[in-house]
Amino acid sequence: MINRSLAKVLSFRYKILALIFVVLAGGLVLLPKYEKHEGISPEKLLSNAISPERYISTDELAHKIINQDPSYLLIDVRDEVSFDEYTLPYAINIPLEKLFDEDSEAYLNQDEFDVILFSNDNFQANQAWLLCNRLEYKNLRVLDGGMNTWFNTIINPSTPKENMPAESFELYTFRKAASMYFGVAYPEQVKVKKVKKIIPKKVIAVKKKKKLPTEGGC
Repeated sequence: MINRSLAKVLSFRYKILALIFVVLAGGLVLLPKYEKHEGISPEKLLSNAISPERYISTDELAHKIINQDPSYLLIDVRDEVSFDEYTLPYAINIPLEKLFDEDSEAYLNQDEFDVILFSNDNFQANQAWLLCNRLEYKNLRVLDGGMNTWFNTIINPSTPKENMPAESFELYTFRKAASMYFGVAYPEQVKVKKVKKIIPKKVIAVKKKKKLPTEGGC
């Protein structure tokens, strides 16, 4: 039984790793101008990809937003239509196809903030994470479960059953308070207010100084 369980775990891990490389290979199509960029080694990329620190939970993010933590940037990699319909507070919209536009790089390739990428689920955000990581961008994380999990945990949390442990009720209390913070009214039917667009944090890219021409001559 133990050997079978271990085999199942290893099989699952290999499938996840295979999926990561398939996503990465597909995403590289978006980077024609970076074809010759070597980036980090496959070994390091794989190590970063399977690290548990790669993801941030919706509860962690809600806590950061509520406490006005200034250390992060939220990047919504969905299309503009989805972004306009609903997004997270302070989020900046950088659709996947515009990931490496000159204006986008200032937000993604910097050391001042932690960059949290999100989409409806994990798929597009994972693509963005892999592509940016390939180019050695730092401080990158993915919102685990994306907007779908955000709605199911923070906006509309499930009430725990009576036989659940105390921790479940404590978590529900936090999530209910968080949902009220983000505009949900109780005890009426849950209604989500559209998040008002907020001017994003301005990140100034540090550009290398150009060498001045040598003085002298007539």
